[in-house]
Amino acid sequence: MSAALTILDAVPARSVLQALPQPIIVLDEARKIQFVNYAAEAFFGASLSVLTRQKLDDLLAFGSPIISLVETVVNRRAPMTEYRVRIGSSRFGDERIADVFASPMSDVDGQVAVLIQERTMADKIDRQMVSRGAARSVTGLAAMLAHEIKNPLSGIRGAAQLLEQTVASDEVPLARLIREETDRIVGLIDRVEVFGDERPMEREPINIHVVLDRVKLLARNGVARGITFFEEYDPSLPPVLGNRDQLIQVFLNLVKNASEALERTQKPEIRLSTAFRPGIRISVAGVAERISLPLEIVIEDNGPGVPLDTLPFLFDPFVTTKTNGSGLGLALVAKIVGDHGGVIDCESRPGRTRFRILLPVANGVFQQNSDEVSTK
Repeated sequence: MSAALTILDAVPARSVLQALPQPIIVLDEARKIQFVNYAAEAFFGASLSVLTRQKLDDLLAFGSPIISLVETVVNRRAPMTEYRVRIGSSRFGDERIADVFASPMSDVDGQVAVLIQERTMADKIDRQMVSRGAARSVTGLAAMLAHEIKNPLSGIRGAAQLLEQTVASDEVPLARLIREETDRIVGLIDRVEVFGDERPMEREPINIHVVLDRVKLLARNGVARGITFFEEYDPSLPPVLGNRDQLIQVFLNLVKNASEALERTQKPEIRLSTAFRPGIRISVAGVAERISLPLEIVIEDNGPGVPLDTLPFLFDPFVTTKTNGSGLGLALVAKIVGDHGGVIDCESRPGRTRFRILLPVANGVFQQNSDEVSTK
């Protein structure tokens, strides 16, 4: 057995490596895997005994930059880092983006330790924070629009109604068009105006499954008629501190979007799932401690997916993939989720789109400071 493995088998060192949440791989001079921790087993979906029978080249996609990184570390005998590396493997379907740290083992020549820090969730939360900043910008725009534009629009609508009664019959459709378009603009402004509502909302502990059942009932009798629903619920999930009506609005909007995306899909399906996922924490305004977001709710459909060029900006105001969409639905969803102290992200590829919402439980900091705490 090599000196490196002898060190790894020592109880303190091995316990430390196994306790780390980041995947760690130890390689010999031929890039054969000598050791992986529990996080690496979970990352690649294989046990220690299976992985230690393989080389790194067998585990990763052909031409992976991690292989050249390890070669450089061996040759230079110095640690190196690659940021935002795309990791592909036969062990999992989608590519993952991660920062990769590689360092030579000081005890044995040619051996390298590799640590993988997956970037996916961090990047998504960063994008969520940017989207909230854009939503706050819309708040100021909403106030200006409501005050400066709605009043003259009322005059235009009234004039159009009078014209409908006085113009020739062949000109009535034009007068009606003016009235209808004015109503459409007012409706759009009303939707934007929602972003300016900063009043504290009433919250109480809510069973999220009760909310999802109501959303499913509404959708099955409306926008999602004819679509098959599947539920994968964790019955032991603790309650969330939230506003029932606003949470219904959030999930109904997501289900409605999924239903519209499934219009041309054979055997359309929507899957609702919940789980308890400890480990994700964020900083919020006015609170020194980081807030845990262990409640996971996922809305998944088997539609065509979201265009890749749109995906990073999906929650920004006025971004939409619909021909007649306003681009405010998902921005409002993100605002409500943020008001509840949570985050939302989207993963999409053809045949599967997943909207995932992470929320805090109904106790601790958010329960004590429910009126003044807002996520940044």
